[in-house]
Amino acid sequence: MAEEKIYVGNGVSKFDGQMVSMSVCLSDLPKEHMFEYNGKRYIKLNVSAKRDGADDYGKTHYVTVDTFKPEPKKEEPKQQEADLPF
Repeated sequence: MAEEKIYVGNGVSKFDGQMVSMSVCLSDLPKEHMFEYNGKRYIKLNVSAKRDGADDYGKTHYVTVDTFKPEPKKEEPKQQEADLPF
């Protein structure tokens, strides 16, 4: 079952689609999807075009939190090397 999207912002396409100007609500960013790397905090976001084109406010894109979490890798038990006679 697909997880419900977490919408955190929207934007508008500019310069013939060469750029998308975005606004992201930092208060809406869920802490459980943030992670730390080299002492800095990050969150993965997805920017998508709206299917119906621009809305009443001229916004053509929306921003959602990337909620994908990979399955933890199962560590295979290491086999000890057999002593070979040669």
